[in-house]
Amino acid sequence: MQSPLPVRDGVNATRLRLPDEGPWDTAMDYMMHRWGHIDPQGIEDRFDAGEIVGEGGAPLDRRTPLEEHTFIWYYRTLPPETRMPVEINILHQDEHLLVVDKPHFLPTTPGGTYIQESALVRLRNQLDLPDLIPMHRLDRMTAGVLLLSTNPETRGKYQVLFEKRQVQKEYECISAAAPAAGFPAVEFPAVVRNRMTKSRSYLLAEVIDGEPNAETRIELLRTFDGGAARRALYRLEPHTGKTHQLRVHMASLGLGIVNDAFYPQLLDKAPDDYSKPLQLLARGIRFVDPISKQPVEYRSRLELGEAHPA
Repeated sequence: MQSPLPVRDGVNATRLRLPDEGPWDTAMDYMMHRWGHIDPQGIEDRFDAGEIVGEGGAPLDRRTPLEEHTFIWYYRTLPPETRMPVEINILHQDEHLLVVDKPHFLPTTPGGTYIQESALVRLRNQLDLPDLIPMHRLDRMTAGVLLLSTNPETRGKYQVLFEKRQVQKEYECISAAAPAAGFPAVEFPAVVRNRMTKSRSYLLAEVIDGEPNAETRIELLRTFDGGAARRALYRLEPHTGKTHQLRVHMASLGLGIVNDAFYPQLLDKAPDDYSKPLQLLARGIRFVDPISKQPVEYRSRLELGEAHPA
């Protein structure tokens, strides 16, 4: 559903569905029920200023009956954020696409405590592209090639490529050169197939019994001296796109990715350590461009730091 409010400061207006019935006479009564304990004066001020709107952009006031609207839109009050010491590099830009190197630690889209400090909002503001939308996502801790649509009129043509799995992705990671104790030796290239699931209420993805729905091809590129232990650079080619798939598949071989705070062992939450990024990089993405009909490939210019020890 199209928002009647434009993007502001790189952030979309929030949409709220009002209940069909309940003990609330007005839309403001319901908002007070939901968030009045946080900022009651702010809610009243927004209604008085006409900053809360319904479908078509019609402003609501304090007396607007609850049943008059199904959806309403408004701008959230954004908390102050400390700018992360990371930067986004542009790899390609045209009238349809923007391709960037997303750094480690920066989320792809706003959420939780990261709003302005997300790749999407930063790029919308930096390039004055309010219609910018990511075509896929990279985990906050993963760096590398991120593809975004700049043109709503052609966006669907690129979305179809992802939906039909006509986009090939290549990743690199750094892990131990040999599996951890208790895991069998691995012959490369290797293919990991299993069934993965992740619920909204559980932080980690899990491997469960059942028909495989996740597949990754893993290739050993080279080994090197990583200090206390020998490490290796691997190429990962996911044939599916489950949450945390690459991290789970590497850990399942006893080759957990360097600096992974989730797999194989969930570590206590700690502040970001920018000197120790997850050693996982989206190296490249390729597909047949639906506009030009030509094969294209975009590759990251970033390097995994621990692949080149001093």
